[in-house]
Amino acid sequence: MTPRILVIDDEERMCWALERALSHEGYQVLTATRGLQGIKLTEENDPSMVILDLKMPDIDGIEVLKAIKAINHNIPVIMITAHGTIDTAIEAMKIGATDYITKPFKLEEIKVQVKQALHLSNLENQVNFLRQELGKKYGKTIGQSEAMKEVALLIQQVAKTGTTVLITGESGTGKEVAAVEIHKASNRSDKPFVALNCAALPEQLLESELFGHEKGAFTGATSKKKGRFEIADKGTILLDEIGEMPTSMQAKLLRVLQERCFERVGGTETIHVDVRVIATTNRDLATAISKGTFREDLYYRLNVMHIIMPPLRSRKDDIPLLVNHFLEKFDPSKSKKISSEAMKTLTHYNWPGNIRELQNAIERALIVCQGSEIQSIHFPKELLNSLEKTIAPEINLSEGGFSLGELEKHLIIKALEKHNYNQTKVAKYLGITRPTLLYRLQKYGIKIQ
Repeated sequence: MTPRILVIDDEERMCWALERALSHEGYQVLTATRGLQGIKLTEENDPSMVILDLKMPDIDGIEVLKAIKAINHNIPVIMITAHGTIDTAIEAMKIGATDYITKPFKLEEIKVQVKQALHLSNLENQVNFLRQELGKKYGKTIGQSEAMKEVALLIQQVAKTGTTVLITGESGTGKEVAAVEIHKASNRSDKPFVALNCAALPEQLLESELFGHEKGAFTGATSKKKGRFEIADKGTILLDEIGEMPTSMQAKLLRVLQERCFERVGGTETIHVDVRVIATTNRDLATAISKGTFREDLYYRLNVMHIIMPPLRSRKDDIPLLVNHFLEKFDPSKSKKISSEAMKTLTHYNWPGNIRELQNAIERALIVCQGSEIQSIHFPKELLNSLEKTIAPEINLSEGGFSLGELEKHLIIKALEKHNYNQTKVAKYLGITRPTLLYRLQKYGIKIQ
């Protein structure tokens, strides 16, 4: 698309000269000799950029700039100023002008400024687009439960640092989403975010993907290739499923974390990078270390800041928020809502697949529901069958009998674990008052952690 440039200057000769010079550069040019006329043309034509004289006869150039920025804040504006009004031009840049040029100037000078301003504007648009796409791909962390408030606080605290982060949790809990949020809230947010699934590639290809390779390094290496670390320079790299990385590769990764340098496969040049590393895994790395499948020194290098993503079953208060989020995502027109009975079904299920399973259940329900309200029947059969077993557990009564007191003690302990020992929530969950709960705790000798 040909860039459209709007020139606003009260001197018709200046408008003519700029129109002629910029048209020869391949731009489409509009001109206005009054400030109000320029504002109107901005509204009607959505120019790619504006060249604006600071002194206008009908309305001050600063006011025109403010009006243009109110119409579209992203339009780059170059101010034309005289020697005596440079201070005002600097004020204009504080308001949002991209640059200024002082009269008299050569047409070649302003051609260069226009080219640079359009280039920067295009880069900003690309960055904004990529940020939006990143958000669409990974979504965002959602939840008001205590567990998720703690996660959000940790993300906020670690984001502005360059610290290496290890994010652990079951599959589907949102580890990758948390990694993206750390990047987006960091000082590297305008730099690359590069992700690699360590479990998806065999060892040789994994090394090439991480560090790149030189031409002829191995069969099929027909040209030089940059690795993910090199591409992510000044930005963030996400090493997903780090627990699946072969031990030989772990040693090479350890060196990068220690020295921030590496060589491409088949190369001798040492490449230095400034990359923030975030690693995720659903494996128990302590067990992997004891089995010899994960390096202990690498673990401590990665585990500078540890964020644990809680499973959905431990934060069921967040389920309605997540359900509404997925309804908006998959049904933007809001043509369907969820019944209270269906929502109750969702909050009683334990979600072994966590948020990913919930998302799939909502997407499926929107497809199979022919009416305007989602009911429990629209959820997968395996969910409903599992729920029946959960809601109506079978209690085996032994011939020798059992103690009601022991059963009550067991239930209280389980309720405490479920609600992170929050006494108010436990009392509400068990349908008793808090003083009654305290009495039971004392009676059975249950100590709060």
